[in-house]
Amino acid sequence: MPVDTIMWEGGIDGKIKLIDQTLLPGEFKYIYCEDLPCIWQAIRELKVRGAPAIGIAAAMAVVVGIRNTNTGSLNGFFKKLKEVTSYIRTSRPTAVNLFWALERMERVAEEIVGARCNVPVQGIKERLLREAITIYEEDKDICRRIGKNGAALLKNNCRVLTHCNAGGLATADYGTALGVIFAAKEQDKKVRVYVDETRPLLQGSRLTAWELVQAGIETTLICDNMAASVMKEGKIDCVIVGADRIAANGDAANKIGTYGVSILAKEHGIPFYVAAPISTFDLRIPSGNEIPIEQRNAKEVTEPFGCRIAPEEGLNVYNPAFDVTPAKYIEAIITEKGVILHPDKEKIRLLLEKK
Repeated sequence: MPVDTIMWEGGIDGKIKLIDQTLLPGEFKYIYCEDLPCIWQAIRELKVRGAPAIGIAAAMAVVVGIRNTNTGSLNGFFKKLKEVTSYIRTSRPTAVNLFWALERMERVAEEIVGARCNVPVQGIKERLLREAITIYEEDKDICRRIGKNGAALLKNNCRVLTHCNAGGLATADYGTALGVIFAAKEQDKKVRVYVDETRPLLQGSRLTAWELVQAGIETTLICDNMAASVMKEGKIDCVIVGADRIAANGDAANKIGTYGVSILAKEHGIPFYVAAPISTFDLRIPSGNEIPIEQRNAKEVTEPFGCRIAPEEGLNVYNPAFDVTPAKYIEAIITEKGVILHPDKEKIRLLLEKK
């Protein structure tokens, strides 16, 4: 069921292999990144996307960026490492997993030097490759645990609405929000899914619907502005979405349009769930008001997929990639450590401290 969204091929001189998600569902194609600008562009242009997958890509990008560093001095190596991580940080601002992964890679390098004297630079490079692969492998296990924890919330014959893509294409395994659905299916529960198309880039129709159909799950695609109607008609039992960053108080940033879905769910008495790994929490940000929201190219709205649908001149375009759902609209946050019902700052802190 899972797709191999992103992986590392070879040793320290290897390459990043990833699905070009901008081509789906029409074409399934792997591309290879062997230098830093290539993977930076892949992240920026959404060839690889989804918070966990972006974190994996960032970790692997560090390896690509530092492996040809010829300096024999540790100072020279760490200067290069800082240049590389600073560059990767400029690719996309909202998904905290990217920054989490870069900080983890920096910390590993620092710990190696702190524990040993005269450590060879090549040894640090090899260790960073192992860490990037570890982040990848950990995400596989995390997806499975999120799926298992979330599946307990779904009854047989449950009808789920989801927004954007939080499946295998966004992770190293079978996803976060979709992971819950896949896990329920593995438990022989019947789940039917309504998929918001997710404008303007249609990750719901292009990616989520594709994944669900591949998995043999009954799927109904709807336009974003149909969500209220299908809820009113009693066709939705719960909403499950992913997240790109969750603030200390439980406010969650996800693909633009998620906030509106959460309000609709609240109005219709439908539980709204967020499925995300612990790495998506950012306790340095007290609330969703401080989450940086990525502003994307106007052409994504005026010329989607190369087709102009708006006037060429005299038009202003506002194109935020994400919005923030307040914690008060979230019934539960599903993580690999457990489920946080009616999330708040204290409940989140207690879960994150849990061994």
